[in-house]
Amino acid sequence: MIPAAFEYHAPKNLEEALRLLDRHGDEAKLLAGGHSLLPMMKLRLAAPRFVIDLGRLKNMNYIREEQGMIVIGAMATHAEIEHSSLLRAKCPLLAETAAAIGDVQVRNRGTIGGSLAHADPAADYPASILALDAIMALQSISGSRTVSAADFFVDMLTTQLRPGEILTEVRVPVIGKGTGGAYCKLAQPASGYAVVGVAARITLWKGKLAQVTVGVTGAGPKAYRAVGVENALRGKKASEKLLAEAARHAAHGVELLADLHASADYRREMAVVFTRRALTLAIARAAGKKA
Repeated sequence: MIPAAFEYHAPKNLEEALRLLDRHGDEAKLLAGGHSLLPMMKLRLAAPRFVIDLGRLKNMNYIREEQGMIVIGAMATHAEIEHSSLLRAKCPLLAETAAAIGDVQVRNRGTIGGSLAHADPAADYPASILALDAIMALQSISGSRTVSAADFFVDMLTTQLRPGEILTEVRVPVIGKGTGGAYCKLAQPASGYAVVGVAARITLWKGKLAQVTVGVTGAGPKAYRAVGVENALRGKKASEKLLAEAARHAAHGVELLADLHASADYRREMAVVFTRRALTLAIARAAGKKA
């Protein structure tokens, strides 16, 4: 499998990359880790005339804390996120999610920006990005803007990124005392992608579920917030019965995927199972229990 001929560019900074993207428009594709673009090119499912490699943009590879948020450069690899002492201490949900991606080779090469911009419906990050209410920073030659995670994912392989824009960083909140998160998934054995993956973030206050956010990936054509689950739990005291009842809303109103890996009905049931598991684990962590 050999890709069609293309012209390769390796810009040394973001400004140069943006100029190239603006110049070549729809004929150009951005290359980050390459796990999505290169297989598509080899199969001739994508045939860009220009490939813009972001691998040399070292100023887009960072993980740091700023004003109560953790800011992650789009070229940070899954492995760097997985092993970041800052994320493990202050936003362990994202580090846990990164550790669940693919295998060691994939995690050492793939990037958070490439994964989110590609918006594969079975990717791991989107569930946690939604549960964390993350903010996406987008840059074009004409300026910058931010988009909330809730608005970023539009449809299968489709995001709010406009022509000429590059996802430059992801901003996630610091998870403080009394808040816990968890990511649980049913992995496809060969690829590691999520048949269903669920991320939950829970804040406990005076014995009640004060804040609940749940993101689901793998089940539908795009990752989504399980609003029905959140509404069923918010402001109530946790119990096994309550969690079981709330989890039944995990796939409510979603057009579920069906493929060779799982039927729509199976995905619906697994969304319930893994939502309950993620909620249970997040609550335990919010209560300060080791889990």
